[in-house]
Amino acid sequence: MATNTTTQSASALDRWFHISERGSTLSTEIRGGLVTFVTMAYIVVLNPLIIGTVPDKFGNLISGDPISNPANIGHAIVLVSAGTALIAGVMSILMGAIGRFPVALAAGLGLNGFLAFTIAPQMSWPEALGLMIIAGLIMFALVLSGFRLAVFRAVPEALKYSIGAGIGLFIALIGLTDAGIVRTGVPLITFGVFGQLAGWPIFTFVFGLLLIMVLVALRIRGGILIGLLATTVLAVIIEATAKVGPMKDATGAVTNPTGWGLNVPKMPAKAIDFTNPMGLWHFNLTGGVQAVGVLTSIILIFSLLLSDFFDSIGTVTGLANEAGLIQEDGEIEHIREILVVDSVAVMAGAAGGVSSNTAYIESASGVGDGARTGIASIVTGLMFLVALFLAPLTQVVPYEAATPALVVVGFLMFTQIRKIPMDDYALAIPCFLTIILMPFTYSITNGVGAGIVSYVLIKVCQRKFNEISVIMWIISLAFVAYFAINPISQLIG
Repeated sequence: MATNTTTQSASALDRWFHISERGSTLSTEIRGGLVTFVTMAYIVVLNPLIIGTVPDKFGNLISGDPISNPANIGHAIVLVSAGTALIAGVMSILMGAIGRFPVALAAGLGLNGFLAFTIAPQMSWPEALGLMIIAGLIMFALVLSGFRLAVFRAVPEALKYSIGAGIGLFIALIGLTDAGIVRTGVPLITFGVFGQLAGWPIFTFVFGLLLIMVLVALRIRGGILIGLLATTVLAVIIEATAKVGPMKDATGAVTNPTGWGLNVPKMPAKAIDFTNPMGLWHFNLTGGVQAVGVLTSIILIFSLLLSDFFDSIGTVTGLANEAGLIQEDGEIEHIREILVVDSVAVMAGAAGGVSSNTAYIESASGVGDGARTGIASIVTGLMFLVALFLAPLTQVVPYEAATPALVVVGFLMFTQIRKIPMDDYALAIPCFLTIILMPFTYSITNGVGAGIVSYVLIKVCQRKFNEISVIMWIISLAFVAYFAINPISQLIG
């Protein structure tokens, strides 16, 4: 009897998550979820440095404490770190259980910067978070109305493939930049440290990259996770013996060019720690409109809305293509549920005081290691919840150990370029703009927008109006407004 019950439970799990149907196994999904967590865990450290250190118009931190007392900054950082892990954990689990798709969610980079450096200085933190919740409510309404799904369907197939290829280049650039292989300087970007591969951290990255490259090329199961763990162990040993130290000092200035990027890989003195993030749960839904006026609020909300709208669609599309989860009719299974959870994540992140949560392109690392179902997202989410209690351990993995996986997965996603008809310039040029502008502008939204606007423009010049759907007209005009947001703001002001 017990055996039959166990079999039925396993069968129900298989059916709900489509494990066998998608050619996966439970162990593969667990491994993929762990890989995604390792490549995403940096957000628990990085988001607090952005959200937790910037005062609002009244000189208060997001914790509600005045920035005039330096000790309050540390308190805010700890709160935001805990809140980031909590919301990422809950929303990733919901995405896995409801969306049944291998994408994890966390506070969106770019959106958190826009919130901290553009919106908060114009009003109080609770009011800024309220504007972000309004954007999430609009997003949720667009999903329920079917408009967001209609946008996904309206984008030409070739542009969808270019989104995947562009994300591949984007995450590879993120990996190379975070590892210190690519740095800004004179000229515009430089190679390593003053043109050379210098320092133990870069050695660690190169070791990890070569190891994962070989493991993936040899089709070793779990190759990405094996490479991540092995490189992390190497980094800990190097730091213990060479005492490399961090690249930047407490003020963010680069004082040690050959130091570790974000985390210094050493075992913490205290592994278990817990912080209650409820101190961040305060927002004012309408105060932002009163603070800056209706027109300015509309511009700010529109910027938030359009950025998250297409970041998420682009990420999901790219991952679905890479994982082979695009159906014969061009649809992604459970796409409505995926978009619903994503829109709820915008509101949850703002309400939790950690900024809008969105689909993470780093999920591609788990997909690259075999993840095909929502179980991987659930595993990633559970790891984020564990990080609430083991926050110090999330700081053991340095950029230089996690980023080699992003570079290799970037290659895997870039291979989607082979599906673009390069001999059809009317399609190939918009695809090209989509691909190059994602890494070059550090934005998925900019790439998608440039591709859509240029596609519509070329079709108009060809007088092929019948190939431009009403939805494509709407979103192309929206992107024109998005790109021209600065002159529009000045004109209104």
